[in-house]
Amino acid sequence: MNDEYENPDAAASNDEVTGPLCGERLAEARRELQIPLREIAKELHLDEYKVRALESNDFEVIGAPVFAKGHLRKFAQIVRVNEADIMDDYYMLTRSQDAQPALSLRPRQREALSPGPWLAAIAVIVLIAFAYWWFAVRTPAAETPVTGQIAPSQPVEQNSDADDFIEVVEDQPPVGELPEAVETEVADVEPEPVDDGNMSLQISYSGECWTEISDARGQRLFFDLGRAGRTVNLSGEAPFNVLFGDAANVSLRVNGEPFELPPADRRGTARLTITGP
Repeated sequence: MNDEYENPDAAASNDEVTGPLCGERLAEARRELQIPLREIAKELHLDEYKVRALESNDFEVIGAPVFAKGHLRKFAQIVRVNEADIMDDYYMLTRSQDAQPALSLRPRQREALSPGPWLAAIAVIVLIAFAYWWFAVRTPAAETPVTGQIAPSQPVEQNSDADDFIEVVEDQPPVGELPEAVETEVADVEPEPVDDGNMSLQISYSGECWTEISDARGQRLFFDLGRAGRTVNLSGEAPFNVLFGDAANVSLRVNGEPFELPPADRRGTARLTITGP
């Protein structure tokens, strides 16, 4: 057995990285630029305690992973830190948190199986099959006896049948002529009234964006991660309460008309209420 299996903790310690990572690196850059924490919270549309959680790499406070990644990218742009480095730190930290415990390499001994229960089960199946075959195949079906007398067949009156056939042929229209069309009256049907209280919303995604949408009754219409190239059509009672994790990656149409998000809501997370086009 080699050293890697005998001492897995020693191999894991070689991959540890010292120094600030992810949110800690963003916090150092913010302090160097002398940017107050409240300014970062205002730009990210977050509470200050959530910004502190980002700087402490406590991503569970933010919610879904897509929200944490979006805020980290925006944070990196504000403090002028390479986004790719921050995302590499993020994936390294989340992988270490989700790592599975080491499994024992010792092979598990196979338990000896007793053939007794299997033989008993096979015997029961054979008995059931034999009983079915005996009663369904071997036993002849009971024949129903025929009683009574057979009445003699009646002679057919050929002349009367021939006359009826000639009368039927004479009633048919000549070949090539069609019967006159029968005029029917069609009643005017009034169209059903349209429910003016409903509103339609079409969402087209150009990138990843976590989306939550509910209607005026509080019914959730959509709760999922939108990806580039996806289009979602929704309908419900207006107004709609909408949350976009990255509003820059969506375009909207309300009741078939284009709907422009306010410039302030197109940066990062956006919460808004849509009442109509």
